[in-house]
Amino acid sequence: MYIKKILLAIVVIGLIVAVFFANFVYKAMLKPNTKFDEEVAYIKISSKDNYQDVRSKLELLLEDIESFDDLAEQKKYVSNIKAGRYAIKKGMTNNDIINSIRSNNLAVKVSFNNQETLEKLAGRVASQIEADSISLLKAMKDDAFLSKNNFNEATALGMYIPNSYEFFWNTSAEKFTERMLKEYNRFWNNSRLEKAKTIGLSEEEVITLASIVYEESKQTSEQPRVAGLYLNRIKIGMPLQADPTLKFAAYKLPEYKNTIIRRVLNVHKEIDSPYNTYKNTGLPPGLIAMPDISAIDAVLNYEKHKYLYMVADEKKIGYHKFAKTLSQHNVNAREYHRYLTSQGINR
Repeated sequence: MYIKKILLAIVVIGLIVAVFFANFVYKAMLKPNTKFDEEVAYIKISSKDNYQDVRSKLELLLEDIESFDDLAEQKKYVSNIKAGRYAIKKGMTNNDIINSIRSNNLAVKVSFNNQETLEKLAGRVASQIEADSISLLKAMKDDAFLSKNNFNEATALGMYIPNSYEFFWNTSAEKFTERMLKEYNRFWNNSRLEKAKTIGLSEEEVITLASIVYEESKQTSEQPRVAGLYLNRIKIGMPLQADPTLKFAAYKLPEYKNTIIRRVLNVHKEIDSPYNTYKNTGLPPGLIAMPDISAIDAVLNYEKHKYLYMVADEKKIGYHKFAKTLSQHNVNAREYHRYLTSQGINR
């Protein structure tokens, strides 16, 4: 009789333990544990985050954070945090969530264009991945990296071909620059390299000229004609006389800080700078801005013509009038200058 009571007690205790264990398994692993209304929520876990940081981010999304803690401890996630951007779908269990934030790092699209300097590019990229602008700029300007890959600070911006790229959100600054170098080399395929060789320019020189073309005209249909004009000038040893390069040179001077030059004047043509293409023949030492791919390809596929001069078209804003002779150019220039004066644009 006594033995039967002991056995019965053991069975009852076993059943109680089994119920508690089943309840734990259900709450920790099988019960949906999200409380947001959207179909999916995203969290970003930085490289410096510990479990408490992750927990704080999840607490806003989960019904029962304690049950998540229990399973995270059991699955050793607490001591094995993975940085990245992760999706948590509505209705996920704790087990689903841990599996997701442990192994399903999602890529983000990193896009950039029209960045005038490395500083602005670093800021733009930093808004899209974990790396901050200071570390990105340091990597972009790293002398050893630039020298090894035949760049310098004046040409470094040309390594970043404007487009959209997929990166993991937790990509480091160094990994970002390494990836962009690969994209640069991929961009310069055999076809583009052959075209650059045909016109007698290196990849860096093509992009430098493209930056001038792009600053001169944002019209993709006109860019090959503008490129052809500048190449005509280079061929005969004529200075490029590109107004955008004068503005670039001026903005580096203290007196032009926080100003906008809307009209290039003779005083600007006297600026002592290697970027002054009125004083110096050939291309400047580097880019004056980040050109679109359209402008790069416009140089490589330039329009063959005999134009040597151009001036903005006052009747078709954004476009230019082209001329083969200086006398015709002077007529076009006078019309444009009269237009500027009529608009009160004197500087």
